[in-house]
Amino acid sequence: MPPLPKRKYAKTRQRLRRQHHAVQRPKLVTCPECNETHQAHRICWACGMYRGRSVIELED
Repeated sequence: MPPLPKRKYAKTRQRLRRQHHAVQRPKLVTCPECNETHQAHRICWACGMYRGRSVIELED
């Protein structure tokens, strides 16, 4: 039987393949109604608005 490699892939090759798997920060935008920051394409939890409409009713 011929000698076999110790590892299937080199460490550098694995790391190059996985370099885009890192966790990214959420994209934050400013709400035009209340000027609070919230995630893009999500409801603003400070005022309950999304795309200029009131989506949820919040208790004051």
